[in-house]
Amino acid sequence: MELIQLTPHSEVDPSQPLRAPGDILLHAYLIPNALNPAQLARRTGIPADHIKAFIADTHPITPKIAIRLSLALDTTAFYWLALQARYDLERAKPVVRAYRPLVD
Repeated sequence: MELIQLTPHSEVDPSQPLRAPGDILLHAYLIPNALNPAQLARRTGIPADHIKAFIADTHPITPKIAIRLSLALDTTAFYWLALQARYDLERAKPVVRAYRPLVD
């Protein structure tokens, strides 16, 4: 098994539009497979209200959730965590840019 090569300067493809992991879950997995949150909940053991919260972008995908999604949707847990990390990092940029550190 090969590991993903990560370097201190690893980036994702910036040409790809930023989408919330829940949006990807809904449009790339649930809708095409004619699944609703309750059905995915039964397959994964994730409460349906949590799945709805991911879709509504009110709850992040955690490592345990990523593992459960990966097993049910034939993906990897890393895929879900990478989507969440990219989304979180991009949303944090405007906040961090507004901060001006003190310079000696």
